[in-house]
Amino acid sequence: MADNDKSGFLAMIRRPSAKYSLLSLLVVGFFSGIFFWGGFNTAMEATNTLEFCIGCHEMRDNVYQEYKKTIHYSNRTGVRAVCSDCHVPKDWTHKMMRKIQASKEVWGKITGIIDTPEKFEAHRLQLAENEWARMKASDSRECRNCHSFDGMDTEKQKLRGAKMHKIGIAEKKTCIDCHKGIAHNKPKGMKEDDDE
Repeated sequence: MADNDKSGFLAMIRRPSAKYSLLSLLVVGFFSGIFFWGGFNTAMEATNTLEFCIGCHEMRDNVYQEYKKTIHYSNRTGVRAVCSDCHVPKDWTHKMMRKIQASKEVWGKITGIIDTPEKFEAHRLQLAENEWARMKASDSRECRNCHSFDGMDTEKQKLRGAKMHKIGIAEKKTCIDCHKGIAHNKPKGMKEDDDE
């Protein structure tokens, strides 16, 4: 690089615009990026709260009422799984993909597809099948955040549970293969082989 070229490059770095130096622009860009990322992440986490999930009457009046009657809501140990624990992946990439998919659910809210208990029941089977397929495709990733075959002591389980878990391990089944309806009512019209 010729001396003339070097001085021109250094001048451009020092003054890439008529008003601000490159260093000023980089500093402002860096802090703007942190601010944007913090705001974006805060908004993403806010959409993972129970309060956000039951903020619309469709969820509050339907599936939330069912969930409150399950072991995931109230149990002897006091550990509670909220909506996002089961329906939103923890890792960033899968979480973002799930949030994009959830935009379709927002569209359903806006258009009123499930805005009455009757409409919700009419769509319950399709909604459940969509979620079961998502969970099966991820090998029940969200279930495994709390439950794992490795962590199970089948000797301490009831006989039927121990037997079924041993079969599940041997057949490489995933949680949702057998545990449909664990936190919500099973939909009417399920296929016989799904009704386990």
